[in-house]
Amino acid sequence: MNFNISFAIEIIPRVLEGIGNTAIIAMISFAGAAALGLTWELLRRSHPAPRPIVQFVIDAIRSTPALVQIYFLFFVLPYYGITLPPLLVGSLALSFYYSGYMAEVFKAGIDAVPVGQSEAAQSLGLSWSDTIGFVILPQMLRNVAAPLGAYSISILKSTPLLAVISVPEMLGSALDVASDTYRYAEPMFVAGILFLAMSLVAVFCISQLELRLGLTAPSH
Repeated sequence: MNFNISFAIEIIPRVLEGIGNTAIIAMISFAGAAALGLTWELLRRSHPAPRPIVQFVIDAIRSTPALVQIYFLFFVLPYYGITLPPLLVGSLALSFYYSGYMAEVFKAGIDAVPVGQSEAAQSLGLSWSDTIGFVILPQMLRNVAAPLGAYSISILKSTPLLAVISVPEMLGSALDVASDTYRYAEPMFVAGILFLAMSLVAVFCISQLELRLGLTAPSH
């Protein structure tokens, strides 16, 4: 079966039906992963007692495939009376999965802040929470902007995994077209091009953020 460019152009609106859910899931998952990842890192630093437990959780998250976590939330939790809609399951699964990686990003970002900053805050009588919130974190954010941006693109590219639980994102829309027409090359090509376009937009936004933060020199 030959590739039909006219058919590929014709099905673009149908594949685009899932772009809204793809964008929403990616943004929610990024925010959730960043919040949860920061929580893991702060718990790891808060007291020696929970540190090995938190470290085990982070390692377990990173060592388990994302697809396994998606299946667990969608197929195992209902056995315990917890049934969630696919869109919510997908957002939670990606948030949980990438939180383990973002915890390591935040760890590196905090370690990059000079120790003298926290020592100066303590000498001024600031509490641990105030030191973290008003001294360490604002400086850390500049250090982690680039890797967090890279993970935002990784999350976007992971949203097709949710097609296995019938989340109506772009790959799911492309698969619907393929099942209706028995043509797979064109829907997959269109979905790939649309994901490429979204990734390029994200890369541009990240580069602009890095420019504003002074992480990269402006091009002439």
